[in-house]
Amino acid sequence: MKDLIYVGAGGLLGTLCRYGVQKWVPTAAGGFPLAVLLINLSGCLFLGWFFTVTPGAWRIPPRLRLAIGTGFTGGFTTFSTFTVDALRLWSEGKAAVSLLYILASLLGGLLMSLAGIRLGQYMASRSGGGTAV
Repeated sequence: MKDLIYVGAGGLLGTLCRYGVQKWVPTAAGGFPLAVLLINLSGCLFLGWFFTVTPGAWRIPPRLRLAIGTGFTGGFTTFSTFTVDALRLWSEGKAAVSLLYILASLLGGLLMSLAGIRLGQYMASRSGGGTAV
C-alpha cells in the first residue's frame, strides 16, 4: 500500500509540472505541440539518467526511486497526448508536420534516453558507483 502512495505522490507532482510546462510553452506555428515534445524528450533524458545513477552511484531508497522514476516521470511525460496530437495534426491536413512530430518524438526520445544513460554512466564512474543500465 505504501508503494501506491509513493507512486501517487510522485505522479501528482509530475502531472502538475507537465500542466505548468504546457501552459508556459506556447504552441508553435502550424499547431506543432512543442510543449509535449519538450516534456517527453526531457523525461526520456531524465529517466535514462535517473535509473542509471540511482542503483549504484546514488543510494536512493527503493520507494523514493519508485516515486520519482515511476510516479513523477510517468505523470510528467505523456504518450497519450503525443499520439492524439500527431493524429490531430494529420486530420487537419498537416501530414508533414505530423510526421516531423512523430520522428522528432521517437528518434529524439531514443537519443535523449541514450544521452541520459551515458551521462549517468559517466557520473557513476566518476563517483566510483556502478550502473544498472
